[in-house]
Amino acid sequence: MLRLRNGTFCLKIFCFQLLFSLRSASNDHLFVVKEASYTRLCSTKNILTVNGQFPGPTIRVFTGDTIFVEVSNEGKENITIHWHGVRQPRYPWSDGPAYITQCPIKPGASFRQKIIFSEEEGTLWWHAHSDWSRATVHGAIIIQPRPGTAGYPFPEPNAEVPIILGEWWKQDVTEVRNELLRTGGLPATSDAFTINGQPGDLYPCSSSETFTLTVDEGKTYLLRIINAAMDEMLFFSIANHDLTVVGTDGAYTNPLTTSYITISPGQTLDVLLQANQNPNLYYMASSVYSTVVNLDFINNTTATAVLQYNGNYTPISSPPLPYLPSRNDTNSAFQFIGSLRSLANEDHPIDVPLDITSSIFSTVSLNTLPCENDNNSCEGPNGTRLAASLNNQSFVEPSSIAILEAYYERINGVYGENFPDFPPYLFNFTADDLPMILQIPKQGTEVKVLDYDSAVEINFQGTNLVAGTSHPIHLHGYSFFVVGFGFGNFDEEKDPLNYNLIDPPLRTIVDVPISGWATVRFRASNPGVWFMHCHREEHLTWGMKTVFIVKNGESPQERLLPPPPDVPPC
Repeated sequence: MLRLRNGTFCLKIFCFQLLFSLRSASNDHLFVVKEASYTRLCSTKNILTVNGQFPGPTIRVFTGDTIFVEVSNEGKENITIHWHGVRQPRYPWSDGPAYITQCPIKPGASFRQKIIFSEEEGTLWWHAHSDWSRATVHGAIIIQPRPGTAGYPFPEPNAEVPIILGEWWKQDVTEVRNELLRTGGLPATSDAFTINGQPGDLYPCSSSETFTLTVDEGKTYLLRIINAAMDEMLFFSIANHDLTVVGTDGAYTNPLTTSYITISPGQTLDVLLQANQNPNLYYMASSVYSTVVNLDFINNTTATAVLQYNGNYTPISSPPLPYLPSRNDTNSAFQFIGSLRSLANEDHPIDVPLDITSSIFSTVSLNTLPCENDNNSCEGPNGTRLAASLNNQSFVEPSSIAILEAYYERINGVYGENFPDFPPYLFNFTADDLPMILQIPKQGTEVKVLDYDSAVEINFQGTNLVAGTSHPIHLHGYSFFVVGFGFGNFDEEKDPLNYNLIDPPLRTIVDVPISGWATVRFRASNPGVWFMHCHREEHLTWGMKTVFIVKNGESPQERLLPPPPDVPPC
C-alpha cells in the first residue's frame, strides 16, 4: 500500500491512475513521456507515448481556465509539448517548440508547464514539438463553455467524442526523419492512416481493433475532429450521414452542413452528427487529399471506423463506405475550406483589423540546397537536397539556446531581425517551368519584430519552385482571420476587393492552395516570441518557418511575463 499526500491509500498497481485523476480534478495533470509497445498492421514496435496511451490523454477545461501539466521525460529522446491553438497570453514560456521558446526536456528531467486558456472555446490539441515525436505524442484538448454563460451556440449534444486522424509507419518515425536528413530527399510514405489510433477494417490485421462509435437513434453527437497526421491534408465523411460544422480551431462558425470535410495537419473541426438513419453499421472514413502528381509517393489508402447504432437488428456484414472526393480533387478540398464563416453575432462579435499597420508579402516555397553527404549526391532534384523557405529564407534554429531566452535576457548573436517583408525576387510565382537559380534559398535565423497592437496582414504566395503544393501555415500564440484565398498569383489591386471582412473564419492554420495564395489578418496584442511554420512536418524540417517577436506595450498588462523557475536548460 502507498499513501498519497492527501492521506488516500492505494495499491501500488492503481496508484498512478488515482494520482492522475486527483491531479486532473485540481487542474494539475501529469504527463509521463515513455515508450510503450503497440501492434499495428501485423507488426509490433515501441512508440513514444504520454502515460502509455496512443493517442494520448484528453485534457478537458472550461473557457478561461489555467492549468498546470507536469511533463516528465522517461523516454530516450529530448521532448517538448506544444498546446496547439492556446494563445497563452503574455506567456510563451510553456508554448513548447524546441529552441524557439524553450530548450527540450532531456531524458530523466521534467518541466511543469503553465497553460493559460483565454477566449478559446471548442476543440484544440496538444502534441510534441521536437523532431518527429508528434506522430505518436498527441491528444485532444476540449474547451467547454464556462458554467453560468450562454453555453453552446447550438443545441446541446447528447455526447462529445474526440476523433483523431493520424498516420502510422511500420518503421520507427525517428528513423524516417533521420533518413530524410541523410538522403536529402522525400520521407518514407506512411503505411496507414488511422482514426483514434486504429487503421480500420481495410488494412491487414486491423479489423478486430477498429474504432467503433456506438450511437442511439435520434440523438446528436459532437465530433471533435483533429488532424494529427504528419504531412497530409485529409478528407473525412460518414456513410449516409451529413455533417454540420459548428467550430474550427477553438472558435465557433456559422453552421455548415456538408457530406464531407477537408482538414489540414494541425487543424481541428467541431462537427455535429445527427444519428438519424436506420439502425445499422456505417463506415466513417478518411483518405488523403494530395497535390502530388505521382500517386506512388503518397499514402493511397483509406482509414475506417464504424458508426454502430444501438438496437435490436441484424447488422449488415459489410457496412457502406461514404463518399470521399478523389485524392487530387483540389476543387472539392478548397470548396469546403472556402465555405467556412465565423459565427458573427451579438454574443460572438468579431473584430477584423481594417487599418493595416504592418504588411508582409511572403512567398512559400520548396527549394534545393547543395548536397553535403559523403558522396555529394542526394536524392533531391539533380543530386541536391530538398529545402523549404518563406521569402527565400530557410530558417535554422539555434542549437544551444532558445530564441525566447535570448530575447528576454538580451543575448546578442542568437538571431537576426531582418526577416523580409517582401520576397527578394519577383517572378511568375506559379509558372510551370521556373529557373533553377531561383531554387536556392538563404539560410539563417532571421525573425520578424512587430510593434505591440499593430494590425498585421500577411499574404502567403505559393510558388511552383521545385514542385507546387499546398501549405498549412500555423502561427503560435494567435488565431487569425482568413480574409481571402485564391489560385494563381496574388493581384494586389483586384484580389483585396474580394476580401471577406465581415465574417471570415478565425483559424490557427491557413491553407495556402497549390499554385495559389491566402491572406490573414490579426492584431499583435500578445507580446512574446511566437513560432510560425508549415504544419507539414517535412516542410518544417526543411526550413519553412520563422519567428515573430511581438514587443511589449506600455502598461504592465501588455508586457511579457517572467519565466518559470524550472525552464529546461540547454
